[in-house]
Amino acid sequence: MLYAILAYHVEAEVMSWSAEEDAALMANLRKAHERLDQVGRLGPAARLGETARARTLRGPGDGTILDGPFAETKEQLLGFYVVDFPDEDAAFDAVRHLRRANPSAVYEVRPIRLFIPGHAFAETAAEN
Repeated sequence: MLYAILAYHVEAEVMSWSAEEDAALMANLRKAHERLDQVGRLGPAARLGETARARTLRGPGDGTILDGPFAETKEQLLGFYVVDFPDEDAAFDAVRHLRRANPSAVYEVRPIRLFIPGHAFAETAAEN
């Protein structure tokens, strides 16, 4: 079974770290990544960009792009995509295609600051 591990932290604290403090933390995390990687358990990992750069597509029809990840409390994160586009406009074009396939969904687009591809896993599906 695959799991998503979502890392939470106080964003203002993380953004206040010096380059040296951030590099030291990432060095420690890479050691943890190596341990997981050696046993074939580390899949893709991403360090997200700051929430101030997050944008959300919501509303009827083609929707409206709003600043920030302001999901209502009844909404939970249920999945994610890692995509490669030249700019935010191209990413939102793709999001609109996803939205057409799933019109009741809310999609947040956030730049990825760091991407560690890890190992590819076989496609899985939940068993009911």
